[in-house]
Amino acid sequence: MIARVLAVAGSDSGGGAGIQADIRAITALGGFALTAVTAVTAQDTLGVHAVHPVPAAFVAEQIRVVLADLGADAVKCGMLGDAATVAAVAALLAQWPALPLVLDPVLRATSGAALLAGEPRAALAPLLARAALVTPNLAEAAALSGLAVADVAAMVRAGQAIRAMGAAAVLVKGGHLAGERLTDVLVDAEGVATFAGGRIATRHLHGTGCTLAAAITTHLARGQPLRTAVAAGRDYLRAAILAAPGLGAGQGPVGTPWQA
Repeated sequence: MIARVLAVAGSDSGGGAGIQADIRAITALGGFALTAVTAVTAQDTLGVHAVHPVPAAFVAEQIRVVLADLGADAVKCGMLGDAATVAAVAALLAQWPALPLVLDPVLRATSGAALLAGEPRAALAPLLARAALVTPNLAEAAALSGLAVADVAAMVRAGQAIRAMGAAAVLVKGGHLAGERLTDVLVDAEGVATFAGGRIATRHLHGTGCTLAAAITTHLARGQPLRTAVAAGRDYLRAAILAAPGLGAGQGPVGTPWQA
């Protein structure tokens, strides 16, 4: 059966991030994308101009009907908006305890717009406690761990602190560190693994976090082990950055390298 991936995220009217990026990555990697939309945004490559939240109960209802009928092999959560939506999603997913969850803890848009209300650790606690993988960038790792995160050693410490909150594994993304080499740090039950690669010089990076999390989730849904899924997801993201269509006046979207 085709791998079924449920993406829970906001809608990006510019098509670069959020549920649109999730659908593209899942489909390109041979999965079947199911969705629950948490918010509708007026967004382009220059920033988020407006956000219209979807009520938490309706977000949960989208998830309920999809899982009850079509089912899923893995779930990816991105922008959730507020603690009420997190709680509603967590309560619903508790009915499917074996379903792997990848949590991309979206706190702010690249432009700086806030996308999660409240204190991050408290707001995301119900999903952190059951996540198979959490994928924070440096700022998100700092907000969740309460630690300064400015180098690889600090990324390890932050990942360990977030994992102590209940997550099975944490991938701290190092894309915002200075230098020509990028390092991501995975903290899991086996210990610590690092993934490194050269930086791609481009302004077209909108949707990188969503694309990576959705790609990893799709590989998990296809039955791959976590570390294999992370490596494959990173490979897909690199190909997506190289395939960027060059759209927009600001930070343009990554592309869609079809690998199904």
